[in-house]
Amino acid sequence: MSKAITILFTLFFSISLYASEYAIVVDKKNPINKISKKQIKNIFLKRRHFIGKQKTIPVNISANMPLRIYFEKNILKMNRERLNGFWTKQHFQGITPPSTQSSNNSVKLFIQNVDGAIGYLPKNLIDESIKVLYEF
Repeated sequence: MSKAITILFTLFFSISLYASEYAIVVDKKNPINKISKKQIKNIFLKRRHFIGKQKTIPVNISANMPLRIYFEKNILKMNRERLNGFWTKQHFQGITPPSTQSSNNSVKLFIQNVDGAIGYLPKNLIDESIKVLYEF
């Protein structure tokens, strides 16, 4: 019985660690202090452009990066095929996808230098220059 409990505890602890490896972040000067998963999805699908009075500018990492795939699956709840179809339809309405950066460091620099920028990063890259709004 105790072996089963140990296995369950280890599994739960591992899942918990993995579930919060990443974070939605903004520049430390950004007045936003928290955000919901629904707001994140709407920002990255460009259905929402403001939180309160703060304009938001979403930034993605390159499409082939594992973090981007994880973000799309767990936050946007879309696979690549569905997301590509979504952006094709949006294109005909004059809506373009979020800008894309080639690396985590580029995403971080974008967030630090563009007012209203919002993105996602591994937690090990987070320092005092950026603010965490949501962990996933």
